[in-house]
Amino acid sequence: MSQIGNLTLNPSSPFFILGPCALESEEFAWQMARSLKEIAERTGIQFVFKASYDKANRTSVDSFRGPGVKEGCRILGEIGKELGLPVTTDVHTPEEAEIAAETIDFLQVPAFLCRQTDLLEACAKTGRPLNVKKGQFLAPWDVSNIAGKLQHFGCEDFYITERGSSFGYNNLVTDMRSLYWMRDMGLKVIFDATHSVQRPGGLGGTTGGDGILAPVLARAAVATGVDGVFMETHLNPEKAFSDGPNQIPLDQIEAVLVKLLAVHKAAHSE
Repeated sequence: MSQIGNLTLNPSSPFFILGPCALESEEFAWQMARSLKEIAERTGIQFVFKASYDKANRTSVDSFRGPGVKEGCRILGEIGKELGLPVTTDVHTPEEAEIAAETIDFLQVPAFLCRQTDLLEACAKTGRPLNVKKGQFLAPWDVSNIAGKLQHFGCEDFYITERGSSFGYNNLVTDMRSLYWMRDMGLKVIFDATHSVQRPGGLGGTTGGDGILAPVLARAAVATGVDGVFMETHLNPEKAFSDGPNQIPLDQIEAVLVKLLAVHKAAHSE
């Protein structure tokens, strides 16, 4: 079985990566982590807490980014230690990967950086499990080259995350066939429900999205078969500092999870 921090994954059920898009403040991150831990305990899900310390590819130069790698990883590391949760966050450079690996259980490579060889090598050398977001510009079979790089650098514990493909301007579409094809290649696959409904740059200076569709696509992905599901959630998406239109309101996430577990049971029971 795979291990993420103190979480030994049961492959008979998908695990869930949940949390806000951005690490808006230390108090906010703690509030979200505690709330999601309670929900995870009630629903019985396998849970990894997520928040980003730096939104490095925002549409506008004026957009909020976050506290940065050292402060952000300190906060996430303390949350993980005190609450007994594995934590994950994005890294953007080889130097950040080395810093994050000291406190972060599960490193994540953003979609736009998924082919950056130096970054993949640095992540692999940390010894941490790794999640690589599939670029919006890649075909499912193209990820075999990403897998080949990671294996070349000695990393065997990694996941590929589907998060939609560019479909014209300011639009993404998810091809559910990619989930099957990538798993059929022997890869472990995560589905990112909330970034798959983005409309990149769709609001001019910010990214738009169709958050109402995130649970819909998540149900389809779970029915198709995935190893994990990634969903961003927020106390009040309308006031989120980043990606508000795509995030699922915190007061709705438990019902979404219960339904996803039911879909998984129905689709994959013997």
